[in-house]
Amino acid sequence: MTRRTRRQFMEDSMLATAMAAAATTPMVHAEETKQSDSPNEKLGVAVVGVRGRGGSHIGAFAGRKDTEILYIVDADSDVGQRRASEVGKRQGGRTPQFVEDMRRAFEDDRVDIVSIATPNHWHALAAIWAIQAGKDVYVEKPVSHNVSEGRRIVEAARKYGKIVQTGTQSRSNPGMRQTMDAIHTGKIGDVSVARGLCYKRRGSIGARGKYDVPGNVNYDLWLGPAPDVALSRPQFHYDWHWQWDYGNGDLGNQGIHQMDLARWALQEEGLSDSCISFGGRLGYIDAGDSANTQVVAHRYGDKALTFEVRGLETAPYKGAKIGVIVEGSDGYAVIPTYNSGTIFDKDGNQVKSFSGGADHFDNFIKAVRSRKIEDLTADIEEGHLSSALCHLGNISYRLGQVVAPNEVLEIMKDFDSADDMVDTFQRTMNHAKGQKVNFEETPFTIGVPIEINTADETIVGNAKANEMLTREYRKPFVVPAAGQV
Repeated sequence: MTRRTRRQFMEDSMLATAMAAAATTPMVHAEETKQSDSPNEKLGVAVVGVRGRGGSHIGAFAGRKDTEILYIVDADSDVGQRRASEVGKRQGGRTPQFVEDMRRAFEDDRVDIVSIATPNHWHALAAIWAIQAGKDVYVEKPVSHNVSEGRRIVEAARKYGKIVQTGTQSRSNPGMRQTMDAIHTGKIGDVSVARGLCYKRRGSIGARGKYDVPGNVNYDLWLGPAPDVALSRPQFHYDWHWQWDYGNGDLGNQGIHQMDLARWALQEEGLSDSCISFGGRLGYIDAGDSANTQVVAHRYGDKALTFEVRGLETAPYKGAKIGVIVEGSDGYAVIPTYNSGTIFDKDGNQVKSFSGGADHFDNFIKAVRSRKIEDLTADIEEGHLSSALCHLGNISYRLGQVVAPNEVLEIMKDFDSADDMVDTFQRTMNHAKGQKVNFEETPFTIGVPIEINTADETIVGNAKANEMLTREYRKPFVVPAAGQV
């Protein structure tokens, strides 16, 4: 089996798994039984970006009686054509049209819904174009590549009266909602800290260089809003996550799920007052830009949202590796999955556990039919705020400077936070030392402190940081400015 054939096999297996799950998993809610069999009541769907997570989008919409996928959109023609063929089999011979350019699908009045699972740098523009074309939108996390983009999607959704769901599926899960209700009703006392964890092993993505774009990829359309620069990573797909032009590191990849849960746990409906970040791309030198070891400290008045990214091998913290720890005056909560959580008392004794999943796409369809934003469990504004917290942490980090680890310790001693930042720093350092990180080769960075004007979502007194709230777009792939959607 050749390398490329093996990759195709893996992609097809992922799609088959997603479709099988959509076909066989029983729903835990009533809406599924209310799906219409009438062809006249079917909603037409275009799925944009169908490799990886896009397979789950396909499985969700191709597995329903009341939706039909009319378009498969992808800049990779090999992936897109295979997906269209698979969907055609699933839809009883009704094969969706494959197109490389999403604008062609958006022109079709039969398309009611656009479901977006592209690389991050395309999320906002794809969503805004779809909304402007009169479509409702399901857009993956993070909903934006920078802070301004997220607010522009919210602006467009409200202006055109469209239903826009964020792909943070934990918000639809009963087990998660029950856990949050327990936190919010005082089962762990007064909450002071929500700590997001993204302890997810990531290896090197290979040496930075100049590589050939696969011949089956329309690179102009793949780049879209991003700069027209040569491919600098060995693996074209997925590894874009670790390069700033396209991705947001694991903070905005896996971590956005846990960032969203941490903000939800704190019951905060806006951006933080301030933040700072420290870390580095430790342990290897490769084509990646983003930190693989990073702490972001957000301050919400007398509460703290602290986020920890660990890309090197890391042991669980209080039983979680990818999750959230919520600290209260009378105990704490551990949220180790997308659909479960456990309440503990101050002595670490288990008080109560919650679990249970649901279908986030079904919640979206319900809201599309009701036309009520309040029916959404994850409206676009929730997605914007949680994504923006990730982006702000990365802005702090990217504007930082290389320092000796002991200098970070001194700075964090003076950082005003409800979290014990010294303890957080020391655990991070112990982790790095345990992985035998050479700080001469892969140095530590301390970011700049950022003060945030929560009213207009700008950064106070730092022109460079404010510039990074948006980006320079490659024409004609331009995300509209405020008031111009």
